[in-house]
Amino acid sequence: MSSSECNARTTATIAPPATDTSKFLVNIVGAVALTHACNDVIQATLPSIFPMLKASYALSYTQIGMIALVYQITASLLQPWVGLYTDKHPKPFLLPAGMGVTLLGIGLLAMAGSYPMLLLAAALVGVGSSTFHPEASRVARMASGGRFGTAQSAFQVGGNAGTAFGPLMAALLILPHGQHSVAWLMLIALLAIFVLSRISLWTVRHGHAHNKRHNRVTVEPLSRGRVILALSVVGVLLFAKFTYIASISNYYTFYLMQRFPVSLKEAQLCLFAFLAAVAVGTFIGGPVGDRIGRKAVVWISFLGVIPFALVLPHVGFFWTVALTLVIGVIFSSAFAALVVYAQEVVPGRTGMVSGIMFGTMFGVGGIAAAGLGKLADLYGIVSVYNACGFLPLLGLATLLMPQVKHKPD
Repeated sequence: MSSSECNARTTATIAPPATDTSKFLVNIVGAVALTHACNDVIQATLPSIFPMLKASYALSYTQIGMIALVYQITASLLQPWVGLYTDKHPKPFLLPAGMGVTLLGIGLLAMAGSYPMLLLAAALVGVGSSTFHPEASRVARMASGGRFGTAQSAFQVGGNAGTAFGPLMAALLILPHGQHSVAWLMLIALLAIFVLSRISLWTVRHGHAHNKRHNRVTVEPLSRGRVILALSVVGVLLFAKFTYIASISNYYTFYLMQRFPVSLKEAQLCLFAFLAAVAVGTFIGGPVGDRIGRKAVVWISFLGVIPFALVLPHVGFFWTVALTLVIGVIFSSAFAALVVYAQEVVPGRTGMVSGIMFGTMFGVGGIAAAGLGKLADLYGIVSVYNACGFLPLLGLATLLMPQVKHKPD
């Protein structure tokens, strides 16, 4: 055997196996979705235990809103910077490291004995979340095989599933046993750290090849002015969507208990049903966007939800629950389409765009939670729901959204 043949065989033996970058890697996308579920079931615990914290610490709605604001702001402000930095300097092991910070936040939340400690615990959980979303979204795109909407939808539906199970876990596990039982969530964080470590190893071995394929510019570039217009419209749509979602995810239990004769546990189960509907809508939106286009999905999502949102504050208990399920499915279908649309408008900046999108989601949600809490203190929670019913009308801004044209293969 010649020396060149020997070297070639040795190289083939030690080199990592090649992967087909055109395939949708179900195992990788599934693993990322699982860790998103772990991350979001932890974050969903915060609003789910708000009634318990309100009673234990004699908090006002404004103070409850401040806890939500601290979490949402720390979970949002860092995300674009994390994404921008890792676009240029990949840090695959940032994923398990960030979940380690979340682990610390959970431990502090379980042991906190004062309102300032609750705020610090919320901040730590937020910092962990801010490092997770841009990098995990990037991995989902890497493993998409070009089916970006489907991968983003699968990734996001993992988070929605986690968010849905948060209230259920709170109702069955935490609320009956008190604040210290929040520590059980540390097991979920440890599971996520293990899985994210495996994902990071895959990224080290195969991430470059997948990034090279899927970061190619496949759309006709927009002018600077049209890029600004596109992102501005996306910002308005995100504001409308997540302010409305915040009104339900943070205050739905209070609203139901004030308007109807239901217990806290029953209200938590209704919240679980709404968040499960959000997960279903998110799962549907991504693949549909791959087929009919991102803009069409956005139109359907916003225009379709308007009549239900306007009627919701004026119906009885059964129809309130039924309409929120319909709203959850329809309104949530747009998010994956908006993320992929923004990534196409600003190609080659997957991490930064994902950070901005998820950061905006958390930031708007946090500011909305605090603002809605203040309004609820002043005018009552029912009045807040009446006002929020008009938010989906901002979806008419979709008229200004520039069309993204794909280059021929």
